[in-house]
Amino acid sequence: MKNILIAFILLLPAALLSQEQPLEEGVIRYLVTHNWSKKMAAVDYLSKQQRERIAYMWGSRSEWKVFTTLYFSPTATRYEDSEERAEPDDEGYSWRKDVYQIKRDFENNTVHDIIQMIGKTYIIEDTLSKPEWKILNELKEVAGHVCMSASLSDTLKKQQIIAWFALDMPLSGGPERFCGLPGLILEVDVNDGAMLISADRITLQKLDKELDLPKKQKGKKVTEAEYQEVIKKYVEEKTKAEEPWFWGLRY
Repeated sequence: MKNILIAFILLLPAALLSQEQPLEEGVIRYLVTHNWSKKMAAVDYLSKQQRERIAYMWGSRSEWKVFTTLYFSPTATRYEDSEERAEPDDEGYSWRKDVYQIKRDFENNTVHDIIQMIGKTYIIEDTLSKPEWKILNELKEVAGHVCMSASLSDTLKKQQIIAWFALDMPLSGGPERFCGLPGLILEVDVNDGAMLISADRITLQKLDKELDLPKKQKGKKVTEAEYQEVIKKYVEEKTKAEEPWFWGLRY
């Protein structure tokens, strides 16, 4: 921990100087790369023969890319899928057509997410609970910002997650449902490249209504614990049926 603090103190002034103006509000575009082969390799309850058969059915294309968007301010963030295409031949995937609005209100410490999955729409309203991150001592540059790494384990989905948060962006938000670090999360690596989310464009601008969720919201209101129970039940069902759970859930 002592080495981490020393690195933070040494790098923070340089990181701050790299900004021409204080970072307050703006938009981040993330490039999300899905690796089908690595996703299948992580499904340990399928036999090698089953994984190979499913991979064969999907053909030679093992990767696809999409863009997502994060709107951020000192007190809140909102995250959603982008209409902008990351690949010329992208005709859209079924998961992208689902409703996915992720809102974090750090001032009031609340969560308000709208997520469509497994044929239903859930509105998650609850107190913000931060993940149990473990700060690591690795550093690298992401989108022009010096970032420090942190790790997290998702025991339900059996995912190992490495996040990179910006030392000069003291905001607690990030892409997907990731948050809770002492800097804005600019990159997330899930299961060693099975899904990689990386900021490729950061635009500082005054936000108007970009942080607002849709006024008309239809769905079943649940707490975070109830939402996690829905996911747990679905993963258990797919495990028993020997089918990849991420066919019906966001990875």
